[in-house]
Amino acid sequence: MATTIDLELKKAFSELQVKMIDTQQKAKLADLQIDQLTRVHKHAKLTHAEITTLPDNTRLYEGVGRMFILQSKEEINNQLTDKQKTADEKIKELEKKVYLERSVKEAEDNIREMLLSRRAQ
Repeated sequence: MATTIDLELKKAFSELQVKMIDTQQKAKLADLQIDQLTRVHKHAKLTHAEITTLPDNTRLYEGVGRMFILQSKEEINNQLTDKQKTADEKIKELEKKVYLERSVKEAEDNIREMLLSRRAQ
C-alpha cells in the first residue's frame, strides 16, 4: 500500500515538475515580449515627439522593408499612435497572462510542499 502511494506521489511530483518548467518558460517568453513591446512603445513615442515639431505640410519618408515611402506627417503620426496603442494593449494582455502563469506556479509549489510533507510522514 505504501509503495503504491509512493509511486503515485513520484508520478504527481514528476508531472508538477514538467508543468512548472513549462510555466517558467512561458513566463520568461512573456517577459521578453513585454520588454520588446515596451521598446516599440518608447521608439514610437520618441519618433512622435520629433515629428510634432515639424510643420504640418512636411512629408516624411517611412522605411517599409527595403523601400522608403513618402507620406504626410499626419499619416505617420497616426501610425505611431496606433503602434503605441497596440503595444499598450499587448503589454496588458501579457501582464495578465504572466500573472496567471505565476499564480499557477504558486499553486503548484503549494501542492509540491503538500506532497513532500505527506511523503515525509
